[in-house]
Amino acid sequence: MASIDLDKMLLKIKSTQWSLSDIDWDAPGAELITEEQWPKLKEFMADLMWIEHVGARAFAAMSKKAPNDTLKEIYSYFHAEEQRHANAEMALMKRWGMLDGDEIPEPNINLRLVIEWLDRYADEMPVYVLGTVVPMLEIALDGALCKFLLDTVDDPVCHQAFEKINDDESRHLGVGFSVMEMQGHGATYIKTVKMLAPLLDPRLLLGMASYAPLLNKMRDNIVALGLPEEKLYAAMEKFDKIGGRTADGRANPWFQIIRQHAKLVVNRSNRLYHTPVDALVRLTGHIPKRVLPAVPSWVKELTYRPAA
Repeated sequence: MASIDLDKMLLKIKSTQWSLSDIDWDAPGAELITEEQWPKLKEFMADLMWIEHVGARAFAAMSKKAPNDTLKEIYSYFHAEEQRHANAEMALMKRWGMLDGDEIPEPNINLRLVIEWLDRYADEMPVYVLGTVVPMLEIALDGALCKFLLDTVDDPVCHQAFEKINDDESRHLGVGFSVMEMQGHGATYIKTVKMLAPLLDPRLLLGMASYAPLLNKMRDNIVALGLPEEKLYAAMEKFDKIGGRTADGRANPWFQIIRQHAKLVVNRSNRLYHTPVDALVRLTGHIPKRVLPAVPSWVKELTYRPAA
């Protein structure tokens, strides 16, 4: 059964809301970003911001398919929180002189393809599919990317913003793992087969074809930035350990699929997996910008402005 009380969690979520105006974006410390850090940090922050928005779109889809009203409301709050995280990360980019005027950073091609897939098909995916992928992405975000950022950036405003972001993410993970356990509860053979049925859906296969190269690209980008690979392994092990802590969690077939895939992603020596996926990364890198789909209208909700 679920390891947390969702009604109590909803009350906690409501009582811990914050806004960008709670942070003094003009406080001293921006000058602590070094010239050497600046270009790579700009790319890193843009990717991080877009990953938050991918999470927001996934939570919006999950809210529509949630099995009860409490979860529906929780996912609606999480949708808004992910958008706020993206906005806070844009506010940091603005503070560090990485944005001109009201410019929104361009998503890299692989993120653009995932965003397009989410926009077209996420609302049609069962909640247990997105409900397992999202905690894996969030644990990588929380346990590896954000921690790495705080270890390498001295600006106190960055630390203040991420203290709030990480508090939210910890609640996202708590709910995410509990829902995975709920989905695995009483998993008979028939239920397992039904839960695996989406694997035959061409829409999901298309999503996997855009998701796999994104993970490889992001993995290599953050290792190039200086993130020790062991930190990534530790984040993936945390997903495995927490997701599989109960019999119900282990019985969720999507947990088993995602944990095995996560192991493939971090294990660069597995050429059988990485050679074709790396080829996909190179292939997508040659897609001309003019043939890429337009960025969806919901992206216009992104803003670094504190009123948001």
